[in-house]
Amino acid sequence: MVDIYDNDVCGCFPTGRHYPGIADKLAGATSRIPGLSKLVKASERWREAKLAVIDFETTGLEPDNDRVLEAGVACYDNGSLARLKNWLINPAIPVPPESRAVHQISDEQLAQAPFFSEVVAELTEVLRGRLAVAYNADFDRNFLLAELGRLGQDFNREAESTPAFSPDLIWIDPLVWVRELHRDEKSNKLTEVCARMGISVGQAHRAADDAEATGKVLFALEPHLPATYGELIRIQTRYAARQELSLSSKRGRRG
Repeated sequence: MVDIYDNDVCGCFPTGRHYPGIADKLAGATSRIPGLSKLVKASERWREAKLAVIDFETTGLEPDNDRVLEAGVACYDNGSLARLKNWLINPAIPVPPESRAVHQISDEQLAQAPFFSEVVAELTEVLRGRLAVAYNADFDRNFLLAELGRLGQDFNREAESTPAFSPDLIWIDPLVWVRELHRDEKSNKLTEVCARMGISVGQAHRAADDAEATGKVLFALEPHLPATYGELIRIQTRYAARQELSLSSKRGRRG
């Protein structure tokens, strides 16, 4: 594992340590980091916050056209699993064979499942008051916002207390950190990362098991991550932008 904390995380100093006399400036800069939830102060330790690790299984990869068919949420309090919830959800469209081959969830299993509109109240209750976490967070975040949008309801008030519902907040994403810390490894798939780190996954590609495993990966990486919520999001945002540029370049060369 590559240790990036001392060499790169601060973004200002080679050692990653703060020089005397600039604490006030740093505190002010941290408070202006975009994408933070108001539920947790930027200066607070993220591991002590209430976290909701979210995972969706879907009919495909496009939030505008595909649907969520299973949702899992692993709630962590101060680093410990406090609650694990799972919902099968009727997507109201057929499950394509290529998607079914991944998660093994069939149309027959979903026929009697509730629709997203019927589970959103319980989902909201589970997510309320918790910072959102997901592995490859943009995927789950975009699907959640798309499903909420299709309901035709105003979730702005809920977004104040439920960070996952806000289009403006950045989710904690362990994948971004895995790409940096495991940069010499060939694969960053959740199952393979868990295998490298000795973390049990349960049934891969089932929402609750993947959500719980993602939480375990995040806390296993904790010694190598910034301690405060603000710094975690600030550096994650920078890394994510750099990674996306690199991936786009690779895709361009393949094309």
